[in-house]
Amino acid sequence: QVQLVESGGGLVQAGGSLRLSCAASGSIFIINRMEWYRQTPGKQRELVGNIGSGGSTNYADSVKGRFTISRDNAKNTVYLQMNSLKPEDTAVYRCNADVTVKDGRTYRYWGQGTQVTVSS
Repeated sequence: QVQLVESGGGLVQAGGSLRLSCAASGSIFIINRMEWYRQTPGKQRELVGNIGSGGSTNYADSVKGRFTISRDNAKNTVYLQMNSLKPEDTAVYRCNADVTVKDGRTYRYWGQGTQVTVSS
């Protein structure tokens, strides 16, 4: 079994920054792609961005130039650095990871989410 735990959410003023972390633990052989999603009540879940095992990244247009995804493979952790935050960035942020476990199979795991609130 693999667990993902997000941290780093909170309340911040518009224009401020936050860094979210998503740490994976458990029966991990290798972590492949990792993603960040966000969701606001009444809206569809939005892919914020992702990072491949080699470090290549992709971002939603709404966050390009403001958000940066990175990973520390030694710590099995992915980060989401959010700068120049806007009220419309307010959401629950969740990470997921495609993990190859020790029996050789690959599964997608999700974290529980962390709330980010940006005040105007």
